[in-house]
Amino acid sequence: MIGSIAGDIIGSVYEHRPIKTKDFPLFHSHCDFTDDTVLTVAVADAILSGAPYVDSVRRIGRRYPGAGYGGSFIRWLHSDDPRPYNSWGNGSAMRVSPVGFAFSTEDEVLRQ
Repeated sequence: MIGSIAGDIIGSVYEHRPIKTKDFPLFHSHCDFTDDTVLTVAVADAILSGAPYVDSVRRIGRRYPGAGYGGSFIRWLHSDDPRPYNSWGNGSAMRVSPVGFAFSTEDEVLRQ
């Protein structure tokens, strides 16, 4: 989980401007966390508090409106009736690390 957050911050400046070198500064003044860090923390919060995932994601996600969410996610975040919207994105894969950290069996992970 720490690695995914560090990678998000380090890579934030290259998200829409990829580079072709391995020689770059890891941290500088333009690095910042993104929606992936915010929602990774929200997933961890749900696990630690026992709150429903949807509640933690919406509560924490709303605290950081400029984190870089996609349009469909923003609509879901502020919807009165948050339902699955069949995203084609890969965000869930980038935010799921707390589940693997917190649960040790395949059955436990699948129940999440």
